[in-house]
Amino acid sequence: MFKTYSMELAGRTLTVETGKMAGLANASTLVRYGDTTVLVNVTASKEPKDGVDFFPLSVEYSERQYAVGKMPGGFNKREGKPSEKAILTSRAIDRPLRPLFPKDFRNDVVVDVLVLSVEQDNSPEVAAFIGAASSLAISDIPFNGPVGAVNVGYTDGKIIINPNVKERENSRLNLLVAGTMEKICMIEAGAYEIPNDVMLDAIKTAHVEIKKICEFINGMAQEIGKPKMEYVHFTVNEELYDELYKEFGERMKKDVQTPDKIDRDNVIAKLTEDVMTWYTEKYGEEKALEDKAAINEALYKLEKKTVRKLILEEGKRVDGRGIYDIRPLSCEVGLIPRVHGSGMFNRGRTQVLSIVTLGMLDEAQTIDGLDTTVTENRYMHQYNFPGYSVGEAKASRGPGRREIGHGALAEKALEAVIPSKEEFPYSIRVVSEVLSSNGSTSQGSICGSTLALMDAGVPIKKPVAGISTGLITDENDPSKYVVITDIQGIEDFFGDMDFKVGGTRDGITAIQVDIKVDGLTYDIIAEAFDRTEKARIHILDDIMAPVIAEPRKELSKYAPRIITMKIDTEKIKDVIGKGGETINKIIAETNVKIDIEEDGNVFIGSIDETSNLDRAKQIIEDLTREIEVGGIYTGKVVRIETFGAFINLAPGKDGLLHISKISKERVNKVEDVLKLGDEVTVKVTDIDSQGRVNLTRKELFE
Repeated sequence: MFKTYSMELAGRTLTVETGKMAGLANASTLVRYGDTTVLVNVTASKEPKDGVDFFPLSVEYSERQYAVGKMPGGFNKREGKPSEKAILTSRAIDRPLRPLFPKDFRNDVVVDVLVLSVEQDNSPEVAAFIGAASSLAISDIPFNGPVGAVNVGYTDGKIIINPNVKERENSRLNLLVAGTMEKICMIEAGAYEIPNDVMLDAIKTAHVEIKKICEFINGMAQEIGKPKMEYVHFTVNEELYDELYKEFGERMKKDVQTPDKIDRDNVIAKLTEDVMTWYTEKYGEEKALEDKAAINEALYKLEKKTVRKLILEEGKRVDGRGIYDIRPLSCEVGLIPRVHGSGMFNRGRTQVLSIVTLGMLDEAQTIDGLDTTVTENRYMHQYNFPGYSVGEAKASRGPGRREIGHGALAEKALEAVIPSKEEFPYSIRVVSEVLSSNGSTSQGSICGSTLALMDAGVPIKKPVAGISTGLITDENDPSKYVVITDIQGIEDFFGDMDFKVGGTRDGITAIQVDIKVDGLTYDIIAEAFDRTEKARIHILDDIMAPVIAEPRKELSKYAPRIITMKIDTEKIKDVIGKGGETINKIIAETNVKIDIEEDGNVFIGSIDETSNLDRAKQIIEDLTREIEVGGIYTGKVVRIETFGAFINLAPGKDGLLHISKISKERVNKVEDVLKLGDEVTVKVTDIDSQGRVNLTRKELFE
């Protein structure tokens, strides 16, 4: 049955239609926000997925170029693999939805988002999220919603919900917040040094609108929602768990507190081996093999409960740190020869090496997505996470969603301090190589990349650091919780939150929050902000500053050299020439690279030691020179007549130096003083109505 529901969201009408399209999905909604139109379908398998101990949720956000009236590139004229923006949007939708499904649900669920039309003022990401939440709410798939999401901007001291294009251009904040009626489920932000209190106010303001969205979705679900499906509940065998707890609980508590990760992994592996031996001796080999999966699940639960109980009840962490303590920190710069800049950051067993490459502006990343307001990316941050970083024999298959997500987070964190192209006319690529991982590698990449940028001589406005906080809540009393600073892998794995914040001493530049509970209270968020700020300042002042406090004054000798100049926009065609003939001739003669922008900015870069930047600049100045009366110019003698010499002042512009004006002494014959090819400095005395230029050299002697 076709139904339409509407609400006002940030002063614009949001409409959700259902019952007209994709009738075989578990549920389908078509969301219209202005002219932005998104189709969201949700489907679930009828049976649980075999052999998995997690909830198999997939969110697929698909962009089509027809949504903005464009043809796909390439030979096939067909969309290829998802863009990084699409992958990041899929992750942003996944993170707040996943904790709201039942923890014992193992059926495959796919949320498929198809972007049909995009109006730049109205975010397709917000429409997609609301469509996903609406579809799940009215479907028969078990889901503990509703949930809503909005974008938030901050301009001139004002918080703006779902800012339009013009508002986004001037905004110091690009924040996506998702939440339920009671709590915040997800925070994703890029910002320009936003203080903690302003960020918290922005989140609270977003939550007001989110509650309206939740009420709207609730109304839909009450009217047309399907009864939720029955499913197979996957739970740990409680009798087996109790038995293992009785026999091995104390040993688990002792072993799990082994400070070093490698040593701890080894003793837990030995404990697992001993459990299997004990079980085999007690129940026989056949039953031990039959119950192996159940034993592993019970052991996992035992380890998880032990770690959480230690933190929550005793204030103890597995590596012996206190709740507020940060792991041992160290850093270095200038490790790698010949690269343009390098920095390595160590936090406990986590180690990240970041390397900077500088290039010409035309080497910036071209962005071919649905956002037509952003077409290139001059600052690029990429993140690699090889198998050896966690001790696994796993071949690399290219960046996955996690790698792309962590690279984007580090890019957001540092984007606020990257100098403008007018200040620093380079494209900048930073690659963070994770060498060893025990949690917080994305935040390690922020720190390592700040070091590498300063080592490269990039004049960043301020250093940036990143840190994560975690959360352990009491399963029986959610109001009882502990926020821990600088989580390592095991605390992330068994904890309820990974709250990542990057920033300078003066404010937040990036946030990404992953949670495994149904949401966060304002108090938890405020405490996380406070903890990360204190830790961030400690890292910046006490760890990074003693190694490198500010960007180097000189670039690496292996980095390109770039000079800039400005020309009249009407002269651009003179520099380029017919079919690029002129500019290609300059490049060939001087061995440089030249970028010319529409506003007349010219960037000239040396590509090796044989380049001649000054010569290229001089040629362009000559090509674009305006000849004025009274101006003094240096040119070449290009023609000699009995009455004087013609001096080339600029391409296509010659002036006559009359024989009487060559010298203050009498000249009988031009050739007595000047020869073809001589360089002569002259002054323009007049330009007649036909554009003919008359010169003097005589006055310059006087």
